Amino acid sequence: MTIRATSDAAMHNDPAINEGDECGAVAFTVTSEDSGARLDAWLARQCADINLSRSRLKELILAGAVSIDDTVCEDPSRKVQEDMRVTVLVPPPEDATPVPENIPINIVYEDEHLLVINKQAGLVVHPAPGHSTGTLVNALLYHCGDSLSGIGGVRRPGIVHRLDKDTTGLMVAAKSDAAHHGLSEQLAERTLSRHYKALVWKVPQPRKGKVDQPIGRHHVHRQKMTVNKKYGRAAVTHYTMLENYGAAAALLECRLESGRTHQVRVHMSHIGHPLVGDPVYGGQPNAAASLLKKNRYEDEEKDVILGFARQALHACRLSFIHPVTEAEMTFEAPYPDDFQQLINNFKSIA
Repeated sequence: MTIRATSDAAMHNDPAINEGDECGAVAFTVTSEDSGARLDAWLARQCADINLSRSRLKELILAGAVSIDDTVCEDPSRKVQEDMRVTVLVPPPEDATPVPENIPINIVYEDEHLLVINKQAGLVVHPAPGHSTGTLVNALLYHCGDSLSGIGGVRRPGIVHRLDKDTTGLMVAAKSDAAHHGLSEQLAERTLSRHYKALVWKVPQPRKGKVDQPIGRHHVHRQKMTVNKKYGRAAVTHYTMLENYGAAAALLECRLESGRTHQVRVHMSHIGHPLVGDPVYGGQPNAAASLLKKNRYEDEEKDVILGFARQALHACRLSFIHPVTEAEMTFEAPYPDDFQQLINNFKSIA
């Protein structure tokens, strides 16, 4: 079964995003008696008075919210040593249970077990510090009611995989626990196939390749990911160039073997081809402007391209085996209007 998504959403009220407070930091120093203990277990003992469980601390470690001697550590099993100073960024308290909200979402397919969404730019997938409302989870709770799978946890019901806030395209969410188990297994076994279209600066050489580099939290800039050979998790991205626009930019199709945070963005930046419009990994704007000028783009065209307000990344194709019916399912989503217009702007001079 192949289903092509439309770009029209079922319209409800616009979401409201509430900004959260900044995280608070607590710090502890390892004593000689605790030397050699696991980081997550040791922190659980230190944080008992502030109601942070070991499982919650493990989540914070994996999210890059824990640092050792001012360097982010994402390994819960790391052994602590005497005199290490460990800092935990504790998120502000929030309502533990997301509430249903009437938010516009484009549902491509739905049955009693799952639904596939063509996510719009600007929509956060699940509640997190700074985004406690106005998320896809809030929208799914409104649409699905009590049928949404709870395996993802209180704050992430139904969520099997994620897209960045400003990345558009296809996602699958589980409505039943059986579907969630089955889809999660396919994700772990790399049989749930995800393809992206990405507009990148310059023309990759070779034009088809594989980026096999581990990704982890940046050791200084906590909100960023980076290629981290020591502490990163395995990540593989296959890319194929579909067309180029002179030497200025290229349209790639990327297929993921893994699903790390910001994976396509980090890998493409690592090989010298950051995504157009990427505010975090996109490089210096002056370099992009010079590249466009060198490739004969006029000032008006340059301004339009450089003004693209998000990373040019779209989840265009999603394939999996239905976890209950065992039907082969493939979904395709067209470019959103802003992405298509960006391609047209590059084509105008190529």
